[in-house]
Amino acid sequence: MGGLISIFNKDDAGGKSSVDIFLDFEKAVASEGKEKEVYDQVKKALDEGAETLQKLVSYAGCEETIRKAIMTPGPESERAAWKSLVPAVKQLQEFYEYSKQLEIVFPMLLVNLCAGDPSASLSSQQALAHLLASVFDFVLRFDDSKMTNPSIQNDFSFYRRSLNRMKASKEASEDDIIKDDLANRMSLFLAYPTPMMKTLTDTTVKFLSEDKTVTKENVVQGLSVMANVCYDMVSKRRFQNTQTNLFCLRAMTGCVIMVDHISDVGAFAKKSSINMKGVITVLKGFTDAPVDGLLNAIRFNTVHASEASPQIKALLA
Repeated sequence: MGGLISIFNKDDAGGKSSVDIFLDFEKAVASEGKEKEVYDQVKKALDEGAETLQKLVSYAGCEETIRKAIMTPGPESERAAWKSLVPAVKQLQEFYEYSKQLEIVFPMLLVNLCAGDPSASLSSQQALAHLLASVFDFVLRFDDSKMTNPSIQNDFSFYRRSLNRMKASKEASEDDIIKDDLANRMSLFLAYPTPMMKTLTDTTVKFLSEDKTVTKENVVQGLSVMANVCYDMVSKRRFQNTQTNLFCLRAMTGCVIMVDHISDVGAFAKKSSINMKGVITVLKGFTDAPVDGLLNAIRFNTVHASEASPQIKALLA
């Protein structure tokens, strides 16, 4: 596994910084002891995420039965819509409940990778670094799929509008009903265009304000190094596999978004350690697979993009 040689140097393209850490995302193995304990706990949650993502990708929605219930209202069409909505909404509940797991495991990774020297920790605990990247990989893939499926929010809205009517007609069993408190929280979650990333940023902001195990400065440094490492590995073609390179690009993008939310100066400022010129350039130059969604994530999920330099704004346009 790669060791730490230097942290920030001018890169060949004149970007802000380059890093000489190699994170072997294809072969990283957790060391026995604390790293293995944390790895096993987080890995279990992320393995469930793979199933959650697959359910989202294959989510067909209830558009047809809802349309019929609206166009030709009556007991039969409303009953058919309800019958299709109940299992669909249970899936949506699973999506929301999985976000609560991320609220638990993501701070665990931040503590173990950023409490000390983040650069050294990333280099020496590469299995945990891989899991950190995996969280961002999942989050960006989930949110991208969610944004392209309007049925998700439409289904839940129609479910809530139909609930009292189905209760009154005794079509709704106790198992069909999501309690109001949970339904309200689900509604807020699903209404956001990128719900998993919002969960991650909100969780991190809350964690850093309440827990003093790790400082905000260390977390910003760790995520900045991770972003620069991922940029470096893709730009230098350290991996031949397209999916591994996409994994690196998602991790890089996720780190940029997170740093922009939690850093006092954001990811685009001159004082930022992230090589934003390199980040945008490597995304725009990547032709092995579509990455427009990652560029859009940086454009629209960050909070300081409007404060970027004219050069960075032009690159991101």
